[in-house]
Amino acid sequence: MKIEHESDIKKYIAEIEILKKLESLALEVKNSGKDKKWEELSKLLHDSPEIVSAQGDRKKLVIFTEHRDTLNYLSEKITNAIGKKESVVAIHGGIGRDDRRKIQESFSFNKNTFVLIATDAAGEGINLQRAHLMINYDLPWNPNRLEQRFGRIHRIGQTEVCHLWNLVAEETRESDVFLRLFEKIQSETKALGGAVFDVLGKTMAGTELRQLLIEAIRYGNQESVRNKLFQKVDEAFSTQRLKDLIEEHALVRDVLDPTQINEIKQNMDRAEARKLQPHFISSFFLKAFEELGGSIKNREPGRYEISHVPASIRNNDRVIGNSAPVVSKYERVTFNKELVNLPDKPLAAFICPGHPLLDSTISVIQLKYANLLKLGTVMVDPVDYSQEPRLLFYLEHSIQNACYNRDGSRRIVSKQIHFVEINHKFEISNAGYAPYLDYRPIENDELELVKDILDSEWLTKDLEPKIMSYAITEIIPKHFNEVNEYHSCFIDKTIAAVETRLKEEINYWDKRAFELKLKEEAGKTPKVNWMNAKERAEELVTRLQKRRDELNSEKVLSPLSPNLIGGALVIPIGYLESKLNKTLDDHNLFASNTKGIEMIAMETVMKSEVQLGFSPKDVSANRCGYDIESYDTSNNKLRFIEVKGRIKGSTTITVTKNEILTCLNKQEQYILAIVEIDENATKLSYLNYPFKTEPDFCATSVNYEIKELLKQQDDLVYNI
Repeated sequence: MKIEHESDIKKYIAEIEILKKLESLALEVKNSGKDKKWEELSKLLHDSPEIVSAQGDRKKLVIFTEHRDTLNYLSEKITNAIGKKESVVAIHGGIGRDDRRKIQESFSFNKNTFVLIATDAAGEGINLQRAHLMINYDLPWNPNRLEQRFGRIHRIGQTEVCHLWNLVAEETRESDVFLRLFEKIQSETKALGGAVFDVLGKTMAGTELRQLLIEAIRYGNQESVRNKLFQKVDEAFSTQRLKDLIEEHALVRDVLDPTQINEIKQNMDRAEARKLQPHFISSFFLKAFEELGGSIKNREPGRYEISHVPASIRNNDRVIGNSAPVVSKYERVTFNKELVNLPDKPLAAFICPGHPLLDSTISVIQLKYANLLKLGTVMVDPVDYSQEPRLLFYLEHSIQNACYNRDGSRRIVSKQIHFVEINHKFEISNAGYAPYLDYRPIENDELELVKDILDSEWLTKDLEPKIMSYAITEIIPKHFNEVNEYHSCFIDKTIAAVETRLKEEINYWDKRAFELKLKEEAGKTPKVNWMNAKERAEELVTRLQKRRDELNSEKVLSPLSPNLIGGALVIPIGYLESKLNKTLDDHNLFASNTKGIEMIAMETVMKSEVQLGFSPKDVSANRCGYDIESYDTSNNKLRFIEVKGRIKGSTTITVTKNEILTCLNKQEQYILAIVEIDENATKLSYLNYPFKTEPDFCATSVNYEIKELLKQQDDLVYNI
C-alpha cells in the first residue's frame, strides 16, 4: 500500500489503536462467558408462550443466522438447553441439496425435532411451513433476504398466525434504523395485512438499506442525519407505495370469456368427482403399507401417525426418488388436503400422487407382484347382465424430459395408467378410469361355468399388437398434448423468473467490480477486492447459463412406448346367471330385459333433466362413476347422475365401489336416480347424498334396499 502523506500515517496508526481496543474488548467479552444476545434467545426458548406451552409442549421454530460459526455455536447451546440431540437440526451452504431435503423432512414430520437453525441456504426453495415461528438471530442488511426468510413459513396454506422475532442490540446506530423499519412494517401490516411481507424485498434495495445503515453508524449522532434516515425509511414503507407494490406483485390474470370460464369450472368439477384423493389412495396405501411391514395408527379423524417406515420403502426411494426423501417416521400423514393443517395439531404430510412415500410404496408393491399382473386373472362384473365376456388390459404410459435421474435414467414428468377392453369381435374401447374397482374375483365354483370361454379361440390370438396400436393412436397423443401444453408454459415462466433474478445479481456485481476497481486505482484499499467481485459476476453468468440449459432440457418432452402391465378376463354376471339358470331372484328379473330397462331409465332421466331446465349429456360409456352429466346454468355447475333402472317390484339395487367413491368425492353435486318401470307407469326418484361411508377394501359392489334408501331421505327425494 502506497502512503503519500504524513497525515495518512497518523490516520492508519489511529485506526490500528482503535482495532486493538476492539480486539481487547472482544476477548474480554468472550472470556467473561456472558452473551447478552444468547441470553435473550434463551429466554424466548424457555419463557415465550408461543414457543413453549405451560404444559411444556414445544412448537416448531426456525432460527436464521448470518454465519456458519454462529450456527454451530447456537446448535450446541440450544441442544444443551433442550437436552436432546435430535431436537435441533441445522442447514447451511455446505450441506448438499439431498441432505437439505432430508433435514427439512425431519424437521417437518419428526415430532421430536423442534428447532431448525439455518443460514440463508435454507431460503433457497425450501418450504419450512411446518413452523409458524421464526427468530432472526442476525439481521441481513437486505430487505429481500428478510422477505425470503419469512417466506419460508409465511406462505399460501399456512393456517397459523406467524410470529417473527428480530434480535437487535438496543441503543446502537444499527438498531435505530432497524427499529424504525420494523415499526413501519408492523403498522403497515395492520393496515394492509400480511401481504406487506410479499413485497418487502421491493420496498428498498439491499444497497439502499446498507447505505442507510453505514450512514447511521458514521453520522447517526447528528440529529439532522437521523431525521433524514428515518424519512427515507418512512417513504419506502408508505401506505400508498406498499399498495402499488402489492398490486404489481399480484399475478396477471388473462381475460376469459364466459364460455371459457364455464368450461374451466366444468373440468374442475369433473376432476373433483374422479379424483383419487382421498378414498382410492387411502384404501390402497393403508393396506399396502401394512403389507410391507409399516406401522401406521389412526390419530385424529382422517389423520395417522407413522412410527416406522420399512427399510424396503426407504431404500427403494433412494433409487427412484427425485424430490424430498422418505424419512423413517411421520408425526402425521393424511390423504385429505383439508386435514393437512389443523389448529393446534401437528402438520400432516399429504399422501398423494407424487409424494415420495406413496411413490416408493407403489414401486415396491409393483416389484413384488408384477408377475401376478402379467399372469392375469378372471374377474366378474357384478352389474353387467350381458352375455359377452371381454379382455381388460392395463397399460402404463410415461412422458420424459431430457434431464437425468441419479441412476442415469431420463426423468419422468408424467405417468398415466389406462384401461382398454377388447371383445371377441376384436373391437377395442376405453374401459374408463378404474374399472377393476367395480369387479370381483371369480369364485372357484364359478370357474367351471366359464370353461368354454377360457377355451375360446379368440383368447389364443396375439392381441397385444392390437392393444398397443390402439394406445399409440388414441392414448399417447392426447396424453402428450395435455402435458406439453402445461409444461411448456410452466417452464417458460420459470426461465423468465430465473433470468430476472440472476441478471439483477450479475448487474450488481458487475457494477460493484467497476466501482471497486476505480477505488483501487485511486489508491484506496476496499474490503472486497474488485477481482473477487468480478469472479462473483462471472460465476453468476455461468450459473445462469447452467440453469437455462437445465430448464431447456426440462422443456424437451418425448413420449415413451406404452407398457403393457397386465390383463384380466372379465365375465359378465349375466353370463354366469344364465349358466346357473336362475329365474326367481331379483337380479334375473332385472336381467330378463336389462338393455331395454337401461335405455328406458336413461331416457326417463334425460327427459326429466331437460324439463327441469338442465342440459344433460350421456357419459355412461366412459364408466366414470356416473351415467349423466347435467349442466346447471343457474350456478355453472355439473350434476353427476348415476342411473339405476329396475322393474317395479325389485327390492335392491347394486352400486359399484367406483360409483360410491365418486359420490363421496362430490357429494353436493352427485345424484342417484332410481327408475322403477312397469307396463303402466314409470317412477323416477332423485336421491341426494345417497351414500355416507366408504365400502370395505375388498368390496367391489354393495347392494342397497331401495325402500331403505328412499326412507332415509324423505326431504331429498323427488318423484317425477
